[in-house]
Amino acid sequence: MNAITSAYARIVQLLSGPVFESVGLLGIRVALAGVFWRSYKTKVAEGTWFTPNEFLPFLFQDEYAGLPIPTDIAMPMTIYAEFFLPLLLFAGLFTRFGAAALAVIAIVIQIFIYPTSAHFWGWALGIIAMAFILIIRGGGMFALDRLFDRFLAGKAD
Repeated sequence: MNAITSAYARIVQLLSGPVFESVGLLGIRVALAGVFWRSYKTKVAEGTWFTPNEFLPFLFQDEYAGLPIPTDIAMPMTIYAEFFLPLLLFAGLFTRFGAAALAVIAIVIQIFIYPTSAHFWGWALGIIAMAFILIIRGGGMFALDRLFDRFLAGKAD
């Protein structure tokens, strides 16, 4: 039994090291970014970067009517946030900021757009949990944040 416990401890030690943790954090970054990137793609006209598609104003006026800000402000804010924040996460640049902003977006969606417990357990909780992991742990060693950390550490000497 001691050999099994020892082997298990070695496996746990290996998997909890910085490389495997960073692979996991990269996966979380890509998964979280992907959710909001796909949402962004449904909101813009095909072949454009920031032009709302023809259905978006109706979506904001009808389905997203619970938002506490006017449609003409909420619509471009949503498009820009769903464009830039996933790019930051994918690159691992300002990871904690990007993840926190996406968590806030998920909370706003939960409170003002789909305030049901089914939506919370089905979508929002997963988004918020992934975001909190990134807020707490950062982007990992495969993130551009790591370059800034090294640069700032060199400046402190």
